[in-house]
Amino acid sequence: MPEIRLKKPLGVIRVHPDHPSPDTIHRAAKVIKNQGVVVFPTQCLYGLAADARDPAAIKKIFHIKKRAETNPLLVLIHSQTDLENLVAHIPDAAQKLMQAFWPGSLTLVFEAKPDVSDLLTAGTGKIGIRIPAHPVARALVKAAGRPVTGTSANLSGTPGCSGIQALPHELIQAVDLVLDAGPLQGGSGSTVLDITCNPFQVFREGRIPSSTIHQVLTP
Repeated sequence: MPEIRLKKPLGVIRVHPDHPSPDTIHRAAKVIKNQGVVVFPTQCLYGLAADARDPAAIKKIFHIKKRAETNPLLVLIHSQTDLENLVAHIPDAAQKLMQAFWPGSLTLVFEAKPDVSDLLTAGTGKIGIRIPAHPVARALVKAAGRPVTGTSANLSGTPGCSGIQALPHELIQAVDLVLDAGPLQGGSGSTVLDITCNPFQVFREGRIPSSTIHQVLTP
């Protein structure tokens, strides 16, 4: 992968976990709109947000995480209407699951529209999407006005971080801005469910157990 030049980091900004300052959120959103990368809080772990529509921004995520481009990236959106530009089809079961668990810790894997970047799908033709529940994450996605990446803020192959102090130094130096909302819940992150196949496939068991998902889908 060719070397990618990254901007000088803007530093770490403290942000209230429940009532983030609009000025701080708009500053972070501006970074994303300009191909930057922002560390931000999700419900369990800190994540890396970049413009999911911009291949150059997406490549920065892979570069920062030292992540293979054969590994797809999930995407965060602000509302279900944002699915229109990303997915080819929304199954009835997906409607039930979104009603039950969004915003929240369920990532649904859909069939991607043809114009969705292969960097996000890793050439699978599928894309993982969720609406985050954390107030800072929701505000950031809304202010950015576009889908953003939601991968964890860690180096590939290492555990995710529930606190800024646990972030690798080289990652902090590589990103453009860090939003520090204090310690998060930690844990396994979102459950990832592929709804394009029958029966549905759980790629990763996370905060929402498979048994709970099956209860929602059972008539």
